Amino acid sequence: MGGLAAAALGVGSWKLGGGVEEADAVSCVLTPEQTEGPYYISGEKLRRNITEGRPGTPLWLRAAVVDARTCRPIKNAVVDVWHADAAGVYSGFGDGAGSRTFMRGLQRTNAKGLALFRSVYPGWYQGRTVHVHVKVHVGGNILHTGQLYFPDSVTDAVYRRAPYVQRGDRTMRNADDPIFRDGGTRSMLRLRRSGSAYVASITMGVRRR
Repeated sequence: MGGLAAAALGVGSWKLGGGVEEADAVSCVLTPEQTEGPYYISGEKLRRNITEGRPGTPLWLRAAVVDARTCRPIKNAVVDVWHADAAGVYSGFGDGAGSRTFMRGLQRTNAKGLALFRSVYPGWYQGRTVHVHVKVHVGGNILHTGQLYFPDSVTDAVYRRAPYVQRGDRTMRNADDPIFRDGGTRSMLRLRRSGSAYVASITMGVRRR
């Protein structure tokens, strides 16, 4: 079905070894809807780097948006992501209440349908497997609300290192998570190493109104 090639994106001083701009195969599968969850905050910042200096294994999140009917990339879609930091804390809630912005941000897709975020690998919190929340907005309409997941084997490797290892073993894996079981296998991120970082990629098929 052709390729979805990433445009040359300025990644600042954090250089990745040839991994972040490689092409991904386009998928026209309609991405499954999943719950927004309790930690959404509207009005996030338009920015690529959402870390705000918080520690963790570097993660580049490459989210592509295509029309599920035609496979064509959707330009200027707004991809809205939020997730826990390495300690399992969400900004705006609980221990993260002092800030409403870390690990949250918006990006517009380019002509190839691609949005790119610089973040860290999410930590775990009680009752959930590791995940990233996502919304896709097109023309002022929310076309998709979902969650993105990581292979357990990669999470196990990341969590053997600081700062994750200090927290002890996580309490839930993908197969045990009731939200993951409702379509999570179709929202799995593709992970690859790039030096000390991971590059996580997904193509999300949405239905335009």
